[in-house]
Amino acid sequence: MKEKFLNGLNFILVADVFLVFFGFAWFAVAVICDATGVPLGLDLWHQLWQPVFNPAIGILMGGAILSGVISWVSKNVFVKKT
Repeated sequence: MKEKFLNGLNFILVADVFLVFFGFAWFAVAVICDATGVPLGLDLWHQLWQPVFNPAIGILMGGAILSGVISWVSKNVFVKKT
């Protein structure tokens, strides 16, 4: 059960990393294009920041901490000491 949960959590975190990378790349390209006078979606990115990218970063941080805590607990607490 624990392994299945961790595998699912890791899959979600990997997908979330790609979403965050996509958001960063979009932001970088949109800022550069906006500075040159080409409107390439910077306003749309700003509208999506609060409902999409901000929670994605929070989920990524929380999931990474949760994964680390679960890994630490399973290694240090549930190991038989002889």
